[in-house]
Amino acid sequence: MIVEIIEKVRRKESLTKEEIEIFLNGYLKGAVKDYQMSAFLMAVCCNGISKEEIFSFVDCYIQSGKQLHFLQGDTLVDKHSTGGVGDKTTLVIVPIMSALQIPVIKMSGRGLGLTGGTIDKLESIPGYQVYRSEQEMMDQVSKIGVVVCSTTEDITPLDQKTYALRDVTGTVSSIPLIAISIMSKKIAGGAKNFVFDMKYGEGALLKTKEESEKLGDIMKEIANFYHCKTDFLYSDMSHPLGYAIGNRLEVLEAMAVLQGKMKGELLETSISLASKMFMLVKNVTEEEAIQKVKEVIENKTAWNKFQEWISYQGGDIEKIKIEAKRIPYYAKQSGVITNIHAKEIALAAKALGTGREKMDDSIDPSSGIYLLKKEGESIKEGEILAYLYTNKETIPSLDSCFEIKNM
Repeated sequence: MIVEIIEKVRRKESLTKEEIEIFLNGYLKGAVKDYQMSAFLMAVCCNGISKEEIFSFVDCYIQSGKQLHFLQGDTLVDKHSTGGVGDKTTLVIVPIMSALQIPVIKMSGRGLGLTGGTIDKLESIPGYQVYRSEQEMMDQVSKIGVVVCSTTEDITPLDQKTYALRDVTGTVSSIPLIAISIMSKKIAGGAKNFVFDMKYGEGALLKTKEESEKLGDIMKEIANFYHCKTDFLYSDMSHPLGYAIGNRLEVLEAMAVLQGKMKGELLETSISLASKMFMLVKNVTEEEAIQKVKEVIENKTAWNKFQEWISYQGGDIEKIKIEAKRIPYYAKQSGVITNIHAKEIALAAKALGTGREKMDDSIDPSSGIYLLKKEGESIKEGEILAYLYTNKETIPSLDSCFEIKNM
């Protein structure tokens, strides 16, 4: 039966819901072996699957573990980014939403590969507790309106087991499998409203906007099937978002935005995403949503909520220190910066200590890169273009990260 199911996918024949359940549940229980699942995933990756099959996959993933239910379910809002270099918008958006009286429960993960995940960033804050039981989540969201914690092992365990295999079999980039993985976790997490920041470009998993939009379309269909509301922001991740790349550096940059000390792309992207989240729940115009979001930033209500949230989960922002050597990188020529390559910056930051190859690898929370200039700005030869932070002896070159045009 198992081999027959694999052969059906290979022949581009549709599977029944029963066949999908037999195969996926068999894998979770150990009856289906890794090599069989690898063949199955590669067949799905190469040939695709139908909309009906996608819905059956999602249902199996959700049913494989615990599903959370909160009293605020219909008003709970969650944001998910498909990942990018320097993407710390969650740290800005979550306190904004809570300041607007919209509850947020967000379960996030650690980074694998080039960049750190949201949990890595939060764990870089001394004392921050990333683990929360279901009851603790309920109590916290009722009291302060926000909780951001690590994904628990009993939420979609089938996805967790399958993703680990996808990561080592070259099937991570399958658009249907990405959609299934994201949406099953989100729906099992208990929220009913989702805003997705869909990244594309050289620093993202998907390289083109067309691929990103295709993924968004599938995710929207899944959300509609489960009676959830969604909105999407599509953004180019060919260059880093903001100035900081590295967990503790990114926390400090997010704090500066909430304190009103920093303008620019990170602030504008965060306002766009937060406005979409507000519109989903409150059913107001975009203009009204943007006004409300800007108001809680400008009057520091969002900054106060950030401090309350971090403190409630044990974090102490007063103890955040960059405990690494600071090494300046000087411009090799004068001109205008025409491009900062996100992938090259991420590779350099990883070499400094920000990334991991395996989930149990350790990372240096103080390591990273801080840019002093962005695209379109002029630079003089010998001027400091960026700072590198590391406790390692070997320092990577940033020469391939920047394109500078002589004027």
